[in-house]
Parts: sequence; structure tokens; C-alpha cells
Amino acid sequence: MDSLGAVGAGAAIALENLFPPLPSEVILPLAGFAASQGKFSLLSALLWTTAGSVVGALALYWVGALLGRDRTVAVAARLPLVKTSDIEKTEAWFSRHGTKAVFFGRMIPIFRSMISIPAGIERMPLPVFLGLTTLGSLLWNSVFVLLGYGLGSRWHEVTDVVGLYSKAVLGVVALVVLAFVVIRLRKAGRAHKAGRIRKEDRTHKAGRGSHRARD
Repeated sequence: MDSLGAVGAGAAIALENLFPPLPSEVILPLAGFAASQGKFSLLSALLWTTAGSVVGALALYWVGALLGRDRTVAVAARLPLVKTSDIEKTEAWFSRHGTKAVFFGRMIPIFRSMISIPAGIERMPLPVFLGLTTLGSLLWNSVFVLLGYGLGSRWHEVTDVVGLYSKAVLGVVALVVLAFVVIRLRKAGRAHKAGRIRKEDRTHKAGRGSHRARD
């Protein structure tokens, strides 16, 4: 930001979309602080960071579009505990709620980046995707840039609060994944047990049949 100004802030946010470990909750308040110091205008900070969000999201949209449904299903079929029906259910959900997912997903850590990929896979109309991404990103970015602008040298206090939000989201994701794995393992265990019982039953019946034939 010091060397490139508002353009640098936008470039950092574009990279944040592609590499989520780069936290927007640090970049955006810092951009607001830099604007408060007169390094660039507040409007430039808002416009360039939003442009960076859209560019990064668009790159991931095209990754999803190039991947396509067939490749996604093929990859899912090779993953342990994942079924093709899971992809079909996800597609059905996205067809009903995709617009809301793209808009509100821009305001949720992790999903901010990832939501662009299924939008590309499902080939959401590009104007719709760009409009929703721009609006969602503008809202998210404005909150943090303005907080950094208002707090000035205390801009880092924003990251402390948002860090709790990010950790809460990660915790929920971890619990959902854990529940998914446990449920699938239990179902697989029950299916294996039922298959073994059926096999033993068939073997037992076959044995009784051979005894009758000898008699």
C-alpha cells in the first residue's frame, strides 16, 4: 500500500480471494488507516478494494467453469465417504439458493473465496455473478475500510474482534465436517454388518440345501 497506494490495497484483496490465509480483516482496516493518513482517498480505497474482490472472485469463477460438472463428479467419486448423490443435492441446493449464497457468502470467511467455484461450475450467468459479488464485496469492504479510517492508528483493534468471528466460522465448519464423517462411517459400518449377515445367511441356507440333497 505504501508503494502502490490504493491500487496496492486492491491487489492485496485480489490475492486474498485466491489465497484465503491472507486475511481481508487485516488488509481492509489497514487500507482505511492509510486513507486516514492521506496516502490515498477513502473513495479510492473503497473502489480499488472492491475491484480487487471482484477480480479475485472472477478468477475462481473461471476455475469452476473450466472444472465443470463432469470433472467435479469424477473427482467426488474418488473421495472417501463422498457420494455422487452429494453433488446432486448440492447442485439442487445451489439452483434454489445460489444468488443468496454468492451475495452473503462474500461476507463469510472461507466461503468468501470458495463460493465463486460452485457458481462457475453451475455456470451462473456472468452478469448476475458479477453484480452479486460486487454488491456483497462492497458492503463487506466498506465496513472494514470505514472502521480502519475511523479508528486511525488503532485500526488493528478491528482484527481482534473479527478474529473471533473467523474462529467461530471455522469452528462451525469443523463440527459440520466431523458430523458428516461420523454419520458416513456409521452408515458404512451398518451396511458392512448387514452385508456380512446376508452372506452368512446365504452360506447357511446353501449348507442346509446340500445336506438335504445328500439325504
